[in-house]
Amino acid sequence: MLATFTEHINTNFLFLKNKKLLVAISGGIDSVVLVHLLNHLNFDISLAHCNFQLRGEDSDQDEKFVTKLADQLQLTIFTKPFATTEFAKKEKLSIQLAARKLRYDWFDIILKENKLDYILTAHHADDSLETFLINMIRGTGLDGLTGIPERNENIFRLLLPFTREQIEKYAEDNTIVWRDDSSNVETKYVRNKIRHDVIPVLKELNPSLLNSFNKTLHNLKGSRQIIKDSIENLKGKVIIPAGVGIQKIDIEILKEFNNPQAYLYELLNEFGFTEWNDIADLLEAQSGKQIVSSSHRIVKDRDFLLLTDIDSARIKEKEKIYEVSDKDRFVEVEDFKLEFSDVKTISIKGKTQNVAFIDRDKLKFPLIVRKWKNGDYFYPSGMQGKKKLSNFFVDNKMSVLQKEKIWLLCSANEIIWVIGKRLDDRYKAIVTTHNILKIEFK
Repeated sequence: MLATFTEHINTNFLFLKNKKLLVAISGGIDSVVLVHLLNHLNFDISLAHCNFQLRGEDSDQDEKFVTKLADQLQLTIFTKPFATTEFAKKEKLSIQLAARKLRYDWFDIILKENKLDYILTAHHADDSLETFLINMIRGTGLDGLTGIPERNENIFRLLLPFTREQIEKYAEDNTIVWRDDSSNVETKYVRNKIRHDVIPVLKELNPSLLNSFNKTLHNLKGSRQIIKDSIENLKGKVIIPAGVGIQKIDIEILKEFNNPQAYLYELLNEFGFTEWNDIADLLEAQSGKQIVSSSHRIVKDRDFLLLTDIDSARIKEKEKIYEVSDKDRFVEVEDFKLEFSDVKTISIKGKTQNVAFIDRDKLKFPLIVRKWKNGDYFYPSGMQGKKKLSNFFVDNKMSVLQKEKIWLLCSANEIIWVIGKRLDDRYKAIVTTHNILKIEFK
């Protein structure tokens, strides 16, 4: 296996020879063999071990084992205990997902603090087959059927071409010692059930199962590339830039294709949207329907889908208010500011949506700048009577995203100005107004 592993590295990952690498080590046979192989080839490696404290004394013994191994091989090792069960409950995650998040978040910290380049894990061919079967059982797209990738951003999996059987033989031939994880034999976990109950039956039916599986993966990856090329061509036809951080997807053009749901799924997949039903339902959903991923949001707006980045700071702004005293000359809000000045006349030149002339004597300070909310109404300048803001937005054909960016300037509980859009008729200055407050929206 050493010769084959060396050829694999020289052919596909020779650039890693000059990098500083962090190897995730559990103490099990896979990660221990990976460490020995890399050490034999004189890679610059450090080790990282997570003690998830899930198996009592066994977890502590795993940590002692990998620490001793690092000492024997004269390698740097990082270890960290995690309160995994508590974290899983707090974040409402399964134990497996909680451990994964804790593990990789910590690995990223190690890389940054120690100026390391990449993370290496010991996933192998059997792991890839198990992942394929798990995804198939749960339901997935083509991405879920292409196995574990050899590279995912800064994570490399150098043992993917090798089987568990090959790894075990190498360990035995070289008298390598490792720790057995007793939880790996418990079939209460889906992966373990597949490993112990399903795959052995499949191997009985086809002794060359892993070879056949690798050929299938190769074919699926080829098909996946064809789809990616097709989607890249489609983007130029249906995706329209619509401002900073906003893209519009033209639904009508998308519907001209056979199976538009499939095209939409592939378009949105790279933005973290993976739930087929949620994505497919968007095409016929009412305006305002939205779904979110960990990084983006999609909002249905008439004949378009609006795709935006999720800005956590902007979400927090929704509940924030700003006070303006009668002495303030300006106030900064989100990505704009308001400037206040006392003037003697109403400038015709300045009569734009971005400038408001207010009767100061009608104001009750402090003024409030806040986001609009359902139920808000005002008396639009140039119109008779009051109007709900929601209806005003509809009349002006404003999208969901445009409405979310609307701020109000208020006196007590009354709207003075829908900022940048329309004054309230009750507060606007007229020719006979004595004290005029000029407000500029920049």
